[in-house]
Amino acid sequence: MLQLTKACELLLHELVWVISAVTDKDFCTPSTVLGGSTIGQHVRHTIEFFHCLEKGMRTGVVNYDSREHNRKLEIDRSLSINALGEVERFVGSVQEDVNLTLEVGYGRDSDNTCSISTSFHRELAYNIEHLVHHMAIVRIGLRDVATHVRLPADFGVAASTMRYRSALHESGFSNVGNIADHQVD
Repeated sequence: MLQLTKACELLLHELVWVISAVTDKDFCTPSTVLGGSTIGQHVRHTIEFFHCLEKGMRTGVVNYDSREHNRKLEIDRSLSINALGEVERFVGSVQEDVNLTLEVGYGRDSDNTCSISTSFHRELAYNIEHLVHHMAIVRIGLRDVATHVRLPADFGVAASTMRYRSALHESGFSNVGNIADHQVD
């Protein structure tokens, strides 16, 4: 589905732009407002969800709990930028929807999983939402560790929220301008 692919590509480009704007130190500096996590950790986490989807396309089973947790991705900006480029190529290479099985396990004391029917498009939509969510977290972290980075107003904001804000603005609400800093729909 072209809309999903294009949305994903746009978001990946935005994330690459932001990663390119921070220093190596900014990328790895623990943020107090993020409970000690780093920008790099959130980027790594996001990349690995896409890697799980890519693996699932080969095996037929997607399991986000079986991530690699590759520490190099969270400390090496260049490696993360390259990995995001690979994610973009992967997403762009899938021409048709494919049926998949999602394995999930929510037991705290057990590795037991359950299987749910899904598809590539459904999981791509999930990964896009997950990406936006972590971009919003990165936005918060950057205010703490890299105040020199100027972000686009809609960085880390879901498309539905942008449409909602636009509708508010069109209906006469002029105080919508900095709503990104204060509210979530």
